[in-house]
Amino acid sequence: MRMVLIATLLLLPCLPVRAVASEVGFLQSLAGDWSGTGRVLTRIGGTNLKVSCTLRSDASASTVSMNGKCRGLAVFTRSFSATVKAAGERYTGNYVGPSGLPSKLAGSRKGAALNLRVTWARLVNGDRDAVLMIEKVGQNRLRLQTVDQDPASGQPVVTSRIDLQRPSTAER
Repeated sequence: MRMVLIATLLLLPCLPVRAVASEVGFLQSLAGDWSGTGRVLTRIGGTNLKVSCTLRSDASASTVSMNGKCRGLAVFTRSFSATVKAAGERYTGNYVGPSGLPSKLAGSRKGAALNLRVTWARLVNGDRDAVLMIEKVGQNRLRLQTVDQDPASGQPVVTSRIDLQRPSTAER
């Protein structure tokens, strides 16, 4: 019994290292150049615009930084950026969208997706809260999706969904 207790105590410090190692691998899998298309609502109940986007993502052992640009209707171009840092199983960071104001991100990873609560820097769709999901879809695909709550019905509404992929070897 005493040997089992000693062995257990010796192994406990190794458990967080595995969790951190898995976060490192996940974050580094997000690094690279991405491009794709999606849809963005101008506001809940408003126009759903088709967009074409590019994204550059850099990752370290505990942080991922994303800088992107979306174009729609050949009329507008909007830049965005996000920096997310892992601390154990928790993620925190900042998002800067078209307004240029930094919004707070906080959440965790479940499987291949970061599920982050967004606290907007100003009112958006009647409140300051939304959800941002950054999901790795297979080896070479990435999905960015924001969900907000319709102030009239209280129902969740996808306000943006952008599906990205890494350029093929022939395109590089």
